[in-house]
Amino acid sequence: MHHITFISTIHKEIGKCNANELFKIMDKLNPEVIFLEAIDETYSEYDKFLHSNYGVYHKKLEIAAIQKYNHNSSFQYVPVCAIGLSDAFQKKIQLVTKHRELQILIDNFNYRAAEKGFYFLNSSECIRLQEEMRVLESQILNNNEMDKMVKEDIEAYEKPMIENIHSYCKNNHFSAAIFMCGSAHRKSIIEKVNQMKSDIKWSFELP
Repeated sequence: MHHITFISTIHKEIGKCNANELFKIMDKLNPEVIFLEAIDETYSEYDKFLHSNYGVYHKKLEIAAIQKYNHNSSFQYVPVCAIGLSDAFQKKIQLVTKHRELQILIDNFNYRAAEKGFYFLNSSECIRLQEEMRVLESQILNNNEMDKMVKEDIEAYEKPMIENIHSYCKNNHFSAAIFMCGSAHRKSIIEKVNQMKSDIKWSFELP
């Protein structure tokens, strides 16, 4: 049976959320396949060349952890994004983060992530705080067309990730895998996974 552990992450190092700590979790799970929230171009052949020849680690936290894991382990790396996040999403972030009330919530979230690490990012507390931020973002935008568009864009961004994982599982044999994805998607990804019927065994807690 395919067993996948879902790991919520952040994309840049902050305190205990760093490549070394993520590598330790990966090492415990010993995955044969690593699914990542990324497009093919995220980890280019040039990036691989820089690391293998000069020891240069990738700026994306998850890939730096993968590079550390690669020193002693053999695995298949599978980027699962069909598209990148939309321009509307980027414009929304630039707009809403100007509001002090939201910035306070973001700073609080980052403080907890830095202090508690990946076990915070994979907790119900993380989901609660992310939901609090999403509600405030919608209030700031007054549920306007941009807010609705971004929600549709995020759905179009997330759904193919789960579909690509399922497609890979149908065509490949493995026992243990991980799927790493940004913590902002945690609640939605868990809901999507639970709604899809499959033989995949999912775990949502860290070892």
